[in-house]
Amino acid sequence: MTDRLVIIGAGQAGFALAAKLRALKDTRPITLIGAEDVAPYQRPPLSKKYLLGEMSFDRLLFRDQHWYGDNDVDLRLSTWVEEIKPDSKQVLLQDGSVLDYGTLALATGSTPRRLPAAIGGDLEGVYVARDKRDADMLADEMRPGRRVLIIGGGYIGLEAAAVARHLGLEVTVIEMADRILQRVAAKETADIMRAIHEGHDVVIREKTGLKHLIGKDGRVAGAALSDGSTIDVDFVVVGIGVVPNDQLAKEAGLEVANGIIVDEFARTSDSAIFAAGDCAALPWQGGRIRLESVQNAVDQAEAAAAVIAGGNEPYDPKPWFWSDQYDVKLQIAGFNLGYDDTLLRPGAREGAHSVWYFKESRLIAVDAINDAKAYVTGKKLLESGINPDRSILADPSADLKSLLA
Repeated sequence: MTDRLVIIGAGQAGFALAAKLRALKDTRPITLIGAEDVAPYQRPPLSKKYLLGEMSFDRLLFRDQHWYGDNDVDLRLSTWVEEIKPDSKQVLLQDGSVLDYGTLALATGSTPRRLPAAIGGDLEGVYVARDKRDADMLADEMRPGRRVLIIGGGYIGLEAAAVARHLGLEVTVIEMADRILQRVAAKETADIMRAIHEGHDVVIREKTGLKHLIGKDGRVAGAALSDGSTIDVDFVVVGIGVVPNDQLAKEAGLEVANGIIVDEFARTSDSAIFAAGDCAALPWQGGRIRLESVQNAVDQAEAAAAVIAGGNEPYDPKPWFWSDQYDVKLQIAGFNLGYDDTLLRPGAREGAHSVWYFKESRLIAVDAINDAKAYVTGKKLLESGINPDRSILADPSADLKSLLA
């Protein structure tokens, strides 16, 4: 028998779990398995500062190589797991070797949805934005004057549009839903973000889907759209969501439903196996959600580490998110699932706004666009359980601090 902790996935959640265990003075041996050929790194700056050339890759690394040896973390890169064997507490690696574990943690993340090959998804010049390899390939494509089609008007697509325009490309965004950000934000937030992008000369075409990409000599050269039009393109960025990497867990007999089912302690249906981050479907207000955010990956992984180290504190998520586009910072506190009312509030500075979400008259989330005061206030209200006075929120001259009194 071994007390070794094996962590499958060396992204944000996997690294956070290992680092937290060491911070808690837990001395069990840890093996951290990563499919990429580089040490664990921050992903959000990849599609922003790294792609813009404003940040070198070494600045994205969580720790230098020495940290892993100094902390008895066996980091295995370019490695992936073929099979989990819960009965014998073993994982089978792609080279045929076997690792025994006492505890297993799944931090397998998620995978971007790709276009089907039948509509041109396998053409050269069609990209997703997820890891360093994707960012490096996109950096080679993003040259001034080139034409990029971005498929999907969610946060990933809009962030890619902002970077491309900053670098001087011609940008078209298509969104098959009625409006951009339809799945994740209210109409008021979408209207503000649309105006910002159109002010930067991004062409946004809503209610417009892709029929198929047009290839020339194996490379994308154009796109036929659902409204009957065609456009010429030099390359394509696909931002149509992600799917949780839960196949390993499913094949191992763990409970899976759009993610690996975990309890409030991040345990799966096998008490020796934990899961955290994008791959995990966690309890939330009587149901289950997956929180696709860096904040949740870190917080849930650290909560799991505390339980593995002998604690018994349940994970109570306090969601927050952010998105940087041009000089605009969108900060989101809470989770707007099931909202039935919103309130738009202008900020104190020009270009500042906040959108407040309510469900059955209770505040559940706030979007703050270049409005740090609204974000901080909203986050404090949500964490303290205080329901704000709507009349104060509706009065632009009122001081938001009074809501916390």
